[in-house]
Amino acid sequence: MTHNVYIYIFAMAAVTYLVRVLPLTLIRGEIKNRTIRSFLYYVPYVTLAVMTFPAIVEATGSPISGWAALLVGAALAWSGQSLFVVSVAACASVFVLELFLY
Repeated sequence: MTHNVYIYIFAMAAVTYLVRVLPLTLIRGEIKNRTIRSFLYYVPYVTLAVMTFPAIVEATGSPISGWAALLVGAALAWSGQSLFVVSVAACASVFVLELFLY
């Protein structure tokens, strides 16, 4: 039994197009509801977090070193350190933990 790949591509394109166009056509005016506005304000940050955090933990040889790097980076960023310092410290923590774990 063979499947036509073009039907799948068309269905995927139609669904993607509808998801992007329907909000633009249905909501024409400014959104005045504070709850919806606040929800839409945080959507990009949540999307970025959902894509980034699992990759941080799973990118290393061990989830323990990934979580350690996440905690070190978050603590340094919270304390106001530069991006360079945060990234070097997170990489160093992964390197040191991977040396001892394997």
